[in-house]
Amino acid sequence: MADTLLAALSALMTFDHLLYMLIGVTVGLVIGVIPGLGGIAGLSLLMPFLYGMDDISALAMLIGLVAVIPTSDTFSSVLMGIPGSSASQATVLDGFPLARQGQAARALSAAFISSMFGGIFGAVVLTGFVVVARPLILMFGSAELFMLALFGLSMVAVLAGRSLAKGLAACAVGLLIGSIGGAPATGEFRMTFGMGYLYDGIPLVVIGLGLFAVPEISDLLRRNASISDRPPLGSGWAKGFRDWYSNIWLSIRCSGMGCMIGAIPGLGGSVVDWIAYGHAVQTCKNPENFGKGDPRGVVAPESANNAMQGGALLPTMLFGIPGSGSMAVFLGGMVLLGMEPGPAMVTTNLDVTYSVIWSLALANVMGAGICLLLAIPISRLTQIRFPLLAPFMITLICFAAFQATRDIGDLLALLSLGLLGILMKRFAWPRPAMLIGFVLAPQSETYLYQAVQFYDWSFVTRPGVIIIGVLTLASVIFGIRKRVDDTGHVVSASKDTDEHEGRWTSRAPQIIFALMIVGLLIAGLKDALDQSFLAAVFPASVAVVGLAMALWLLPELIAGHRGHVSHYDSELDGETVGKAGIGGLWGGAFWIGGLVLASALIGFYLAMILFFVAFLHVRARAKPLQTLIMTAAAAAFILLIAKMLSLNFPSGLAQSYLDLPWPFR
Repeated sequence: MADTLLAALSALMTFDHLLYMLIGVTVGLVIGVIPGLGGIAGLSLLMPFLYGMDDISALAMLIGLVAVIPTSDTFSSVLMGIPGSSASQATVLDGFPLARQGQAARALSAAFISSMFGGIFGAVVLTGFVVVARPLILMFGSAELFMLALFGLSMVAVLAGRSLAKGLAACAVGLLIGSIGGAPATGEFRMTFGMGYLYDGIPLVVIGLGLFAVPEISDLLRRNASISDRPPLGSGWAKGFRDWYSNIWLSIRCSGMGCMIGAIPGLGGSVVDWIAYGHAVQTCKNPENFGKGDPRGVVAPESANNAMQGGALLPTMLFGIPGSGSMAVFLGGMVLLGMEPGPAMVTTNLDVTYSVIWSLALANVMGAGICLLLAIPISRLTQIRFPLLAPFMITLICFAAFQATRDIGDLLALLSLGLLGILMKRFAWPRPAMLIGFVLAPQSETYLYQAVQFYDWSFVTRPGVIIIGVLTLASVIFGIRKRVDDTGHVVSASKDTDEHEGRWTSRAPQIIFALMIVGLLIAGLKDALDQSFLAAVFPASVAVVGLAMALWLLPELIAGHRGHVSHYDSELDGETVGKAGIGGLWGGAFWIGGLVLASALIGFYLAMILFFVAFLHVRARAKPLQTLIMTAAAAAFILLIAKMLSLNFPSGLAQSYLDLPWPFR
């Protein structure tokens, strides 16, 4: 054993190994900063360079990239309110408010320290448990995995908002949207409505950007100012470190949760940050600042999502079962190098396994160190007048969206979900609850079906199921007592009024939106009833529960009791009220809609150039030379990324009649 550890350590500390790891870290930092790309795109980018490399150096480069993306994606989550990837969605809730308060450097440094700690924690756990992990992982069957999916759904109790009925109905809509496409039990296509784009479901990146990025861009555009109205804190990095150190036990707990969830195939990083965030709200004594800029809301998810990478390596290397999407590409890299995942990784190839594990820890230190050096200068982006940043952000989220399937339907889905997100934010329907429902819909249905097939309904008596069920029940009870809403308040279970009664006077728009939600649920129920029993039982059950919650809410909205939590309307909130039209509530959606329409007519790349010129001239009032320079820089940057990813931009109607050269085709 000592010889194995020594061999792994000597391989780790060679110059070539460290150099390739630094290359992976650098690529990961760049990919992570661009919203929506994530580890799959980055790993795919590195794949062609693996040929001819020695095994350990090649794996070091891949691990370097995998390790730092959950660190660098924090930049867009904190500075722009746009989830950098699926693993940084919960960071937006408190990281972005901190940035708007002029504390971007503080939020970023707290996130990076937490990420580094989580990554090192995951590597330490892997080092100690890699040999004994096999029987532990095999204990989790489909029944236990279904209960873990339910445990993830229990976080809706925390994130349900002011109105529990709104939260549960929003979660039901998310579960229903997550059911679009092929049914796992029968393969029947559900809720496709004759549109080929929906046959594989809506990609997660499109859902995340639509529900979170578009509403934030619209909100910032109507304010017509910089993201932060206060100067960034020059010493914010020190405050961020103190924030992490004062909450070190929270960081340790969330890192442990990240390791555990990462080691279970199928859950991955899409839900671990929400579970960690919910845990922080449930266990903290004074949660009233969550959602308004509480550093604990940054420390918890960032600790968990980096530790998750360490956990996800276990099933990937020991069983050949990827623990997440990026681990699936990593597995492909192992096969490409001629390495066979399986028991040999803890016997004859144990030195390689330990080299990979320690590379994970070292890459986290590298990545966090580089990000900390960049935190303060990059935080100064929050001081730039937002209309000058907006076209870059809109272009980036559209670019990230069509990375999902490289279809114009990605942009149309982004626009539609963006409109839904704007309305949900206005009327305080919790977007995190909907996102959790969407993420966990496939796992919930698949594992339930498998559990019933393998064990019949007696699976509920399995010891693991009972233990996780008790934890889930406790999570629901704690969650109902402490709920975080979409406007930055922690809501008591007994609270049914609010001190800002003037905000709850507009009934008609809220009733119309609630009826729209009812319509969505009825459409889902009607479609489910046209399917076979196995394909219909999950979406039909979800739709019925959602309808019950929405219909429970409607009488209260119609009655219009002044000051009731159901009637929140951000249009009547002095902090957000602004102009109507293209500079007001629908400003972001208007410009994104223009870009999508132009893309459908003349193709994305040409539409993007025209969009930049129009936006900077009309909305940002930029000077002609400034407009020319910014447009050229954006066009060159998008072209470079597309070339690296071998990407053809979505084509438009014009491409059907004109033979245009790349990138206009």
